[in-house]
Amino acid sequence: MSHPKPIRHTTFYALGISYKKADAGMRGLFSLDSSAKAKLLAQASQNGIEALLVTSTCNRTELYGFAEHPYQLIQLLCANSRGSVEDFQKIAYIYKNQEAIQHLFRVGTGLDSQILGDFEIISQLRNAFIESKAHSLTNAFLERLVNAVIQASKRIKNETEISSGATSVSFAAVHYIFKQVENIADKNILLFGTGKIGRNTCENLVKHTKHSHITLINRTKDKAEKLARKLQVVVKDYTELHLEIQKADVLVVATGAQNPTVDREILNLRKPLLILDLSIPKNVDENVMNIPGVQLVHMDHLSQMTDETLERRKQHIPAAESIIQEVMDEFLIWTKGRKFAPTIQALKAKLNDIKESELQLHRKKHADFDEALAESLSARIIQKITNHFANHLKDEHTTVDESIEWIERVFHLEQASHHE
Repeated sequence: MSHPKPIRHTTFYALGISYKKADAGMRGLFSLDSSAKAKLLAQASQNGIEALLVTSTCNRTELYGFAEHPYQLIQLLCANSRGSVEDFQKIAYIYKNQEAIQHLFRVGTGLDSQILGDFEIISQLRNAFIESKAHSLTNAFLERLVNAVIQASKRIKNETEISSGATSVSFAAVHYIFKQVENIADKNILLFGTGKIGRNTCENLVKHTKHSHITLINRTKDKAEKLARKLQVVVKDYTELHLEIQKADVLVVATGAQNPTVDREILNLRKPLLILDLSIPKNVDENVMNIPGVQLVHMDHLSQMTDETLERRKQHIPAAESIIQEVMDEFLIWTKGRKFAPTIQALKAKLNDIKESELQLHRKKHADFDEALAESLSARIIQKITNHFANHLKDEHTTVDESIEWIERVFHLEQASHHE
């Protein structure tokens, strides 16, 4: 007698670090650039991981995927970033199954964002899925889940006002500058670096100040010139950075380098300077605070601002949550049904086999056998029996995997449940 091969039980996990418990320095250690992401996905594929989604933004680095134990995913993250397992254990979160699904919904719909209602993450999730697909690290579950999160995100954007008003860290930066600097329209602003947040900040500043007072510097000048043409601001060469800092009242740093690009050595100030560091890892050395007249603000501080816009947005959280619940419930019904459908079909086939052999027996025994009635009665009985099993498997308290194994054993079913 051949023994069925043991099913490899994997669980769906969500794990990572975010601004909630990890400061900018720690998030910098765990951040993954595009090449680190590609290496991580290639390694996951070699390790036999079935499906995996990887996201890394300035506020969070997360892995969503199937594993026999979360440590398999933790190892992948630590092997491809500068973060250690010890650090991870201190500041990380790990969710599994339904909690992991719920977490992805909250992240993807901006409810877990540092600035409530920030929808930038959804395009990052889309791109993460495309990258995973390129490494053959997706399955029907992950594809349907990502699509469900995108659907919930669209509905929340269209049906609620949770993203009303200007959004994101760049808005918070501009808001902070206006609160801190008097007569900002007449002050000089220097933007060093043209990362995404820097570009957005520059656009917001241009709307509210004089173009002639904004100067742009980037290591690669052509990037700065491209942005400058669009926004009609001045571009200076990287070699003039220290001179331009002397003229500036506000310095916005958004360089995205791995090490600080601004420190006290290059500051030879003639007047007070407000520095906003919008980079992960931090790109401004804290030693600048030893210079009189320098005020340094990191993006972590900016996002703690509770301005009127954010307060207004909070009123729309319940509406957003009810949309998430609706879309998530549909997804969960699909996953459970998909998991046990092959077993229910196999059970029905088994009961039909029993029915056929019984009917065959009675046909031979009884000349006046009412075949149509027997067929109709037995079909109804079989339907009622399979409904009982299906209802048991649908119940939220049921451990589906164990129940499926038990049903397969009792009814001697072939391994019906080779699901993804």
